[in-house]
Amino acid sequence: MAEAERGGPVGPPRAGSRPAVALAALWLLAGLLAVRQAAAVLRLPPARRFTGLATWAGEHGVPHTHGSLYDSGRFTGTPLAGLVLRPLTDAAEHGLGVVWTLSTLSLVVAVALVAVRVLPVGGRMRRGAAPVAVILTLLSLPVRNTFTLGQTSVLPVLLVLLGCCRPRIADRRSGRTTGVLVGLAAALQPAVLLFAPLLWLTGRRRAALVTGATFAGSTALAWAALPDDSWTYWVHHIAGAGLGDRPDGLANQSLHGLLLRLGLRGPLELGLYGLLAAAVVTVGLRRAARYARDGQPLLATALTGCVAVAVAPTAWQHQQLWILFAVAGRVGRRRADRLAWPVLVVLVMTLSSSVLVAPNPVLGPVGQHAPLLAALAAACVVPFLSRSSALWDRPVPTPVAGPQRGRFRWVPLLRFFKRALNRPNLLLELMLIRVGYWAYSYIRAQAPDSRALAEYHGRQILAVEEFLRLDVEHGVNHFVAGVGRLADAMDYYYGTFHFLVPMLLLGYLYWRRPATYRWARTGLALATLVALAGFWLYPLAPPRLMPGLGFIDTANGPQDLSHPEFGALTELANQYAAMPSLHIGWSLWCGVVIAVVGPRTWARWLGMLYPLMTLTVIVGTANHYVLDAVGGAAVVAAGFGIQYVLTGPGRGALALAGIPGARKGDEGGVAAERAPVRAVG
Repeated sequence: MAEAERGGPVGPPRAGSRPAVALAALWLLAGLLAVRQAAAVLRLPPARRFTGLATWAGEHGVPHTHGSLYDSGRFTGTPLAGLVLRPLTDAAEHGLGVVWTLSTLSLVVAVALVAVRVLPVGGRMRRGAAPVAVILTLLSLPVRNTFTLGQTSVLPVLLVLLGCCRPRIADRRSGRTTGVLVGLAAALQPAVLLFAPLLWLTGRRRAALVTGATFAGSTALAWAALPDDSWTYWVHHIAGAGLGDRPDGLANQSLHGLLLRLGLRGPLELGLYGLLAAAVVTVGLRRAARYARDGQPLLATALTGCVAVAVAPTAWQHQQLWILFAVAGRVGRRRADRLAWPVLVVLVMTLSSSVLVAPNPVLGPVGQHAPLLAALAAACVVPFLSRSSALWDRPVPTPVAGPQRGRFRWVPLLRFFKRALNRPNLLLELMLIRVGYWAYSYIRAQAPDSRALAEYHGRQILAVEEFLRLDVEHGVNHFVAGVGRLADAMDYYYGTFHFLVPMLLLGYLYWRRPATYRWARTGLALATLVALAGFWLYPLAPPRLMPGLGFIDTANGPQDLSHPEFGALTELANQYAAMPSLHIGWSLWCGVVIAVVGPRTWARWLGMLYPLMTLTVIVGTANHYVLDAVGGAAVVAAGFGIQYVLTGPGRGALALAGIPGARKGDEGGVAAERAPVRAVG
């Protein structure tokens, strides 16, 4: 293991061992993603496939060679890129699609493998990182965009990685090769010229000079072959600015695009853009040079690429792959903080803005500019660790509770996860909560919503309740609907408290009782996952959507049950995801947590009243049956039960033995049960 940490030789994993099986599974997943991506592109109709190459699309889908590259305004590559693509114009569109897709796929895999090869990790970790890098690269938005557009943006990235991340060899041939590779990349993507100053700042001056010469020679060659197109690209559009979509559109994730979206125009915008670009270039390249000298060539390359994304006049999505490589940097003193930056970068580069941030006037612009913000943060702000730092390999460890004996000996304790006792990283928690809630909403919306089946299940529920003499929904609903203020209060309660109370409770636990927070949020997440299974397996029409039974929808008024969409409400969410009731589930979870951590008896009893109040509201507003509440209670019990099996008993972990301040009631008065605590690092 020590040799692995130092990057020394490590033998291959034994056949049948867990690492070998996990590695094989990762490679299998990478292969399946590659096949799926290729199939997804080739299944597209010709009109939607390789739209960046549409300038050559002639009759019957056969590419042609006459006309300007920029007639359609959709091709944004350099004249050299067009010159390189010319030989492909002899192939029919279908054959071109197969060749182009497989070639792009090969380039993507090569980029991922080259990047992993220069990671500052040991051999065993590098082997495990290789399939992960391929998976993340295939899933990234720039690569997915490149596949469908038919752009050449992956090739410059590969050329720069091969040139800048090669082992340092003090001879002329090495400098010449690096310069040629980076120069060719710059001729395909002009912003890559920023790597020439990086080479100069890191002492590779010969390579920097060769980069400039290669760029100039390649551009001159393209100018001689395509003079009109070269004039259009370099002079009329000033290095391609204005080609493609509107420069003030959200697709342009650069400082220039941001200023245009803010309403700035003319000399003021150009002057401010120049000042900001100069500042980003100065700070970003100095940081990149420092990390290159520190033995982190991939991070230095990523930071320079992020600078290029930010300062280029146009930075379309297919040109943003550089941001993904910023995951190579290590950030954070604590081990608990190490995942925050990589997860943030991966989410930004794989998910759309509406998934990252809820679309609203306040936070929506943050999600819309997430790639630009990530590029600026990586280039100028994020304090990446130096390899000489004592925290590089030894971050502050995470205290965890030792194994505890279970109260129920008949329950097998798997203990897959150790119980951490410290406060988790806030940014990481917020990201996971947001993405988790989006996934929950998406899966719930995709659950079966057959009207006939949902109404059939509704009649089943009513029949069971009638047999058990629990069918009180109709009477309670009509009583509430007859009292206007009571109905309004319950409607407000139903739409507000469901989210507000759990979020406030989670915030309090995170700030004051971190170990309890981990226990509580894991139980809530598992309960919600179990509930999603219920939505899929048992679609159920709530009382307000049951025809002919006389229930009153107090919040939305009468629903047109003869219409397939039942009014405007059902356009927003799957209204048949009623069993189990997560209003009851989440409120019962709140009650259980308050009962555990409440400092006073009256507070604990008040917490347990909350789910009873919620039960009254969901029945009175005709949103759920009584048995839905039973289902909600069942999923909460299942969530805490699964957590118990996976991590062991919780109260022993909450003792926080050895943690300063634990005996001051930090964990709800359970510090008397001292649990063994050790650090994982």
